[in-house]
Amino acid sequence: MALSLASAASAQECKPKIADSLLSKPGTFIMATSPTLPPMAYADQKGVLKGLRIDLGYEIAKRLCLKPEYVSTEYAAMIPGLQGRRWDMINAGLFVTPERLKLLYMIPYENLAISISTAVKSGPPITKVDDLSGKKISTDIGGYAERKMKDLNKEFQTRGLAPMDIALFDGYATVYQALRAGQVDAAVSIDPVAKLYQERGEFTHALSGMYPTPGSLAFGDKAVADAVAGVLREMETDGSLAKLLDQYGVGRAEGGVQVLGPKS
Repeated sequence: MALSLASAASAQECKPKIADSLLSKPGTFIMATSPTLPPMAYADQKGVLKGLRIDLGYEIAKRLCLKPEYVSTEYAAMIPGLQGRRWDMINAGLFVTPERLKLLYMIPYENLAISISTAVKSGPPITKVDDLSGKKISTDIGGYAERKMKDLNKEFQTRGLAPMDIALFDGYATVYQALRAGQVDAAVSIDPVAKLYQERGEFTHALSGMYPTPGSLAFGDKAVADAVAGVLREMETDGSLAKLLDQYGVGRAEGGVQVLGPKS
């Protein structure tokens, strides 16, 4: 009976930290995600969402005293859906850009950096960036890695080095399939993805930490963003944020918890 009374008291103390008028659905915290990037966000064989971003979102909703709900969607639909109040937060590691900061409130928290993976038994080892010169590589089309590899090719050409032959694929699964099939010398992804494949024993994590950039949580309402920022500060203080990021091999974005967005 004492336990029941304690549980009831705890439930009464947990009052939602965001007003229903600011939410897409009263009492519910709806988050948009793209479950296509293990171990950041993905669906297992039973369709259950898992990964760093998924775990973080559940913890945020819990500390906000709101019911968590995920909507799986494509990146192109995320910002329009947020503006149309179909969800309350984009939980997909959006990069912070000047253009987005005119429309959204963003909280950088994860540090996304590029990694190079090679076959376990490959040719000459890749131990530095210049070793990519003249190599055929695979990466995700339209992503951050593609842009940085094209920038690196320009640098190689300026320095008189042979450019890379960049093969683009739709998603990291096919990026790594090309490496598995011997179609490329190296696969280019982000640190947690490369770390996962190495832990599985499939590929060698040759280079990591290249061109780091922050990924963020994004919002359409500053009051909602401020409430989530408060939760993240709590998680920083109690160490749970660092523990979660370490679990997935993801670095912490610099600058602490801060809400960036449109100037008033």
